[in-house]
Amino acid sequence: MTRTPIEKVGRLLLSLPFVLGGFEAARDPGPRVGQAAAVGVKNPELAVRANGIIMVVAGLALASSRLSRRVAAVLALVLVPTTIAGHAFWKETDSEKRKEQITHFLKNLAMIGGLMEVMAGRK
Repeated sequence: MTRTPIEKVGRLLLSLPFVLGGFEAARDPGPRVGQAAAVGVKNPELAVRANGIIMVVAGLALASSRLSRRVAAVLALVLVPTTIAGHAFWKETDSEKRKEQITHFLKNLAMIGGLMEVMAGRK
């Protein structure tokens, strides 16, 4: 199926946070390891790095419109635990940090919504 220029740019923009953020997580897991451990992930450093690699590969596939529906599903699935572990606003007691985490949480929900649009595709 041929994509319109708007669809191509949309896929590229939707893929960027996954490619760039995934690369950073795989290269330097940093505080993500503690966040993963806090929600009970076994071997959190490996999990964070693997999650990052999955995001990079799937993000590149999404940007190139390869297997778009499948990679959108993969990205949505890996974004759920990432959002819960990384943006647990309900645990924040500082009001400014809580607002920041709510913003990131909602941004991730919006990305999941965009991925769901890709999964729905066109007939």
